[in-house]
Amino acid sequence: MEDLKERTYKIENAFLSPYACKSQNAKPRDRQEEPCCMRTEFQRDRDRIIYCKAFRRLKNKTQVFFSPEGDHYITRLTHTLDVAQIARSIARTLALNEDLTEAIALGHDLGHTPFGHSGERILNKLAPGGFKHNEQSVRVVEVLEKDGGGLNLTPEVRDGILNHPKSYTASTLEGQCVSIADRVAYINHDLEDAIRAGILRADDVPKSVTSVLGNSSRERINTAVLSVYRNSVGKNQVKMSGREEEASEKLRAFMFERVYLSQTAKGEEQKAERMLTAMYEYFIKNADKLPQTYFQLTEKYGAEQAVCDYLSSMTDRYALYTFNSLFVPRGWQFIDEE
Repeated sequence: MEDLKERTYKIENAFLSPYACKSQNAKPRDRQEEPCCMRTEFQRDRDRIIYCKAFRRLKNKTQVFFSPEGDHYITRLTHTLDVAQIARSIARTLALNEDLTEAIALGHDLGHTPFGHSGERILNKLAPGGFKHNEQSVRVVEVLEKDGGGLNLTPEVRDGILNHPKSYTASTLEGQCVSIADRVAYINHDLEDAIRAGILRADDVPKSVTSVLGNSSRERINTAVLSVYRNSVGKNQVKMSGREEEASEKLRAFMFERVYLSQTAKGEEQKAERMLTAMYEYFIKNADKLPQTYFQLTEKYGAEQAVCDYLSSMTDRYALYTFNSLFVPRGWQFIDEE
C-alpha cells in the first residue's frame, strides 16, 4: 500500500517556507515506535493530545472568571481552541507547518491549574521548587498521561509547549506562532468576557489601543495576524511589528489593571488560595490519601511534586468537590426506629 504520508511530504516540500519545520525532518521520539503509513509524526502528536485526559479536563478549568455560571464565558478549552485557530492562521500566511503549529497549540496549557493564573500563582508559592504551567504541561505529556507512560511526543512539539510564554523562545517558527497567538487570544477573549460580566464597557478601552488594533475582537485579531505577516514573511522570524506590538502591550497592561488584578479578581483569588493551601498541606501530611496514580509518583518524585501534579490536574469543580469532601462536615442521616 502506498505510504499516504508521502503525499504530505511532497506538498510540504513544494509549498512550505524554507524556514518551516518539515514533517519528514521530525526528530526521533524518546521511545521508538512503528511509523504510521497515513499520518506524519506531527499529525500523530495532535491526535494524541486531543484524546488525552488532560485535554478533556480543560473544559472545566477557569480562564479568568472562577466557575462562571453563564454558558458563553471562555474556559481553558475554548481558549486553547482559540489559540490553535489564530496560530494556524499565522502559520498559513507564512507558509509554515500547520500540523506542528496545531499540535503545540492544543497542548500548550495541558498543565494549567484550576482557577486560572491565580491557581498557578498559588501553587508557585506553595511548591518548594516553584510551579510554572508551561513546565507542568510538558510534565503532563512526558510523565503523567497514560498512567505514567506519557504521550511520547516529538521533541519539536514538546519544545513549543515549553516555550510558549512570552519570556521564552521556541526553537521552531511554528512554536513562535503559538506564543504570539496565545497572547493575542487571551487578551481579546478576556476583554470580551470582562465586558460580558459588566466589569468593563467597550468604550473603556484606551483610544490609543483601539485606534491601532480596532474596536472588536475580530478587528484586533485580524490586525495582529496581518502585522505578523507583514513583519515576518520571507524571514526566519515570527514577530509583530512595533506599532501593533506596542498597542497590544498597552491593552495587556490595561487588562491587568482593570481585570486580572482588580479587587473582584483578588477577592476570589484569596478564597482559592485558602482552598489550595489547605489541600496541599493535607496531602503532604497524608500522601497515602492521594489517588493511587499520584501516590505511586511519590516514590520517584517526592510528595511535593506528586501533590502539585494532583492539584494542578484538578478542574475548578473537582477542586471544590475535593475541598468539601476533606474539610466541610456532612450532615448526619437519621434512620427512624420502629
